[in-house]
Amino acid sequence: MLLPQFYVDDLIKRAISEDINYIDVTTDYLIDESKLSTAKLISKDSGVIAGLEIALRVFSLLDDNTSFEVFKHDGDEVEKGDVIAHISGKTRVLLKGERTSLNLLQHMSGIATATNVCVKLVEGTSASIVDTRKTMPTLRPLQKYAVLCGGGKNHRYNLSDAAMLKDNHIDAYGSLTNAVIALRKKAGHMIKIEVETRNIDELEEALAVGADVIMLDNMDYATMKEAVKRTNGRAVLEASGNVTHENIRQVAECGVDIISLGALTHSVKCFDISMRID
Repeated sequence: MLLPQFYVDDLIKRAISEDINYIDVTTDYLIDESKLSTAKLISKDSGVIAGLEIALRVFSLLDDNTSFEVFKHDGDEVEKGDVIAHISGKTRVLLKGERTSLNLLQHMSGIATATNVCVKLVEGTSASIVDTRKTMPTLRPLQKYAVLCGGGKNHRYNLSDAAMLKDNHIDAYGSLTNAVIALRKKAGHMIKIEVETRNIDELEEALAVGADVIMLDNMDYATMKEAVKRTNGRAVLEASGNVTHENIRQVAECGVDIISLGALTHSVKCFDISMRID
């Protein structure tokens, strides 16, 4: 797992506190404190796993005597019915941690699975599948990590990573060229500049001023192919906007370097995983 433990633990503690006010009235009144059980995490669909260590950490934080037998790992493909892991410990702990653990695991595995579908659809082309900043507040590290597990790559992590001139920035400043020049004067040598373009004229302007990355926003296939031809390797080209499973292969075959999809994180379907106590 690439994520720092302090971030993961803090997030889990806040999630558990949200779910348990002071006691679990069902579990604590019903189950004896000394009772022990083993539970299975079972895949109910086919896809890619992400966030397993995080999901299991939920139980460890509730009771560090909880033990695990792990059969799958982040990035592994699973089929319906596969047992992902066994969890052994106090029955109360298993019941209290179940929902928080599954919420994290299902959401992250859903992102990894959706990413992997897109990665496979563009195999054999030069295009990489990349996420965006369209993530849930405070959950961005989890969501971007899940994209990596699915075989995708990460776009900039936040606004401090790179300069990205979108249409509103350009309209507010008044000129694409002048905006890039102004940024070059202030930005350090490690900062790349990306410019969003909507047509070939804007592409040519971005190339002339030396943009490092150029986004081709909602362009049709013919325009994207022309953009690739005119750029001729002088900048990284990113295709964005209205990309679906049905057209992603055609977009990739235009010759772009990157295809960015907000849908990987903002509208993904959770991957179905259940926990069953033996």
